[in-house]
Amino acid sequence: MLIRKPADIVPSEITSETVYRSRRQWMARAGAMAAAAGMGVAGLSSREAWAADDAQGAPLPGRANPDYAVMDKQTSFKDITTYNNYYEFGLDKSDPAEYAHKLVTRPWTVSVEGAVARPRTFGIDELLKLAPMEERIYRLRCVEAWSMVIPWVGYSLSSLLKQVEPTGNAKFVEFVTVVQRDNMPGVRSRVLDWPYVEALRLDEAMHPLTMLVFGLYGRVLPNQNGAPLRLAVPWKYGFKSAKSLVAIRLVEKRPTSSWMNSAPQEYGFYANVNPEVSHPRWSQATERRIGEGGFFAPKRKTEMFNGYGSQVASLYTGLDLRANY
Repeated sequence: MLIRKPADIVPSEITSETVYRSRRQWMARAGAMAAAAGMGVAGLSSREAWAADDAQGAPLPGRANPDYAVMDKQTSFKDITTYNNYYEFGLDKSDPAEYAHKLVTRPWTVSVEGAVARPRTFGIDELLKLAPMEERIYRLRCVEAWSMVIPWVGYSLSSLLKQVEPTGNAKFVEFVTVVQRDNMPGVRSRVLDWPYVEALRLDEAMHPLTMLVFGLYGRVLPNQNGAPLRLAVPWKYGFKSAKSLVAIRLVEKRPTSSWMNSAPQEYGFYANVNPEVSHPRWSQATERRIGEGGFFAPKRKTEMFNGYGSQVASLYTGLDLRANY
């Protein structure tokens, strides 16, 4: 038998984690269904076996889109789902993974309203079928100088906004996230006014890179990552990518986001990744990629617009990005 050394194997022959996990999940489901149907293990019915699997993340495949994929090594599923900023569940990076299981994600609706010709409230199942699902590998850069590479599953936000037909008065898009006071221990803190609010210019929101996300690594979005749907705006710092959306409003005047309201000296409206503008308490010139050796790993140089400059720099022609941070 021929045993090939790692150096002999080309990248195209390596099974991606998405496919690997999907195969494992299919095998686990098949085993659970067989056990339930044929052996009655632990009294599980077939429906209960499926439900138990869904609770841990049902499959949500998306067509790989090479136009929206970086070549960086992807961050592991474990790191993506255990190192999070989601202050509604606590301030520590591990708090969301510990407490977000309490988040109720069904039933779920999202209202799209304001300066639109056809305001609507969408159920989550409607949104899941609104446009073809794509897998896009995006960089995520957080203002605390750490980053990840995440294979999101979803579609461009513009697909949703076109459904409601923005009027000529629509200049900005405001995003409002859920508050479940009994399920979110972090909302008892005063670090922010709740609900969490974010906003983009309309042209930023309509840019094809701006993504409405329903999953990652080929499965439905975990609660701690913003289930059942969130934004991904890859050229901006991560706090712009609001989680667990319940309302989208198109408005004429620029909204004040939660972080602008809480700490205007630290957080501006645009939040474009800019290594030349330091946060008042730390530099943004370098970053630490999660999963690459911890705090002692060599830092990477931060790229302007998080590496997406060729796609989005034209949105800011003539704008002073040091003053408009």
